[in-house]
Amino acid sequence: MKISIIVTTYNRPLALDKVLQSISKLSYRNFEVIIADDGSTSDTREIIFSWSSKLSLIHAWQEDLGFRAAAARNLAVSKSSGDYLIFLDGDCLVFPNFLSRHLYLAEKNCLVAGNRLLLNERLTREVEEGIQYPLNWTFWQWCSSRMTGAINRLLPLVFIPGNAWRKFRVKNWKGVRTCNLGMFKSDFLRVNGFDESFVGWGHEDADLAIRLIDQGAMRKDGQFATAVLHLWHKENDRFKEAVNKDRALQGLNS
Repeated sequence: MKISIIVTTYNRPLALDKVLQSISKLSYRNFEVIIADDGSTSDTREIIFSWSSKLSLIHAWQEDLGFRAAAARNLAVSKSSGDYLIFLDGDCLVFPNFLSRHLYLAEKNCLVAGNRLLLNERLTREVEEGIQYPLNWTFWQWCSSRMTGAINRLLPLVFIPGNAWRKFRVKNWKGVRTCNLGMFKSDFLRVNGFDESFVGWGHEDADLAIRLIDQGAMRKDGQFATAVLHLWHKENDRFKEAVNKDRALQGLNS
């Protein structure tokens, strides 16, 4: 099965470079990468071009008219050719088994909500500068980084096999994030993708989950299988968060 990895980015070329580096080492090879670019400048374009000979890459760029991640992702999906979509943020590194683990959980009419492990500012800077590459760390390096606060937790690194237990929250949309989210493209298209009226930071992913679940899809937990490493960044401007949250929650009452 061909997988389309939708990577959302905006003017963070160093982080994107490391994300693409991690993607280049994936063990499952039948995939393409679509960069959902929300209006980045030429620095990002240069990073994408530098990887174009090593990865199957499509650059889906839209004009910078403010935070429009929903529209950027829809544009990327429209250019994709895979059967299965995995949404990933442009500051989230993946382990070599990331796709094989997602395939292990992939199921029609399900959204697989993965989780993440957060890196602090210092470690993020070292990763972006090529000083550290945590994806190759030993168990003891992970433990040491947890004790020093370089990472926020260790549990996401644990793998627990099985599928049935992952459906104990089938109607729970909370915590579904597009930094690590998988679903069949046919399910995504069935609800017409992201609602592009969401502008500014926040809750377009919750809205997608709510609409999918309303149409009969089930949430399937990808925790303890599909964790990503989330690089540190300053908090986005959240002036539209309340409005976006209200819009997303309207779907629960309709």
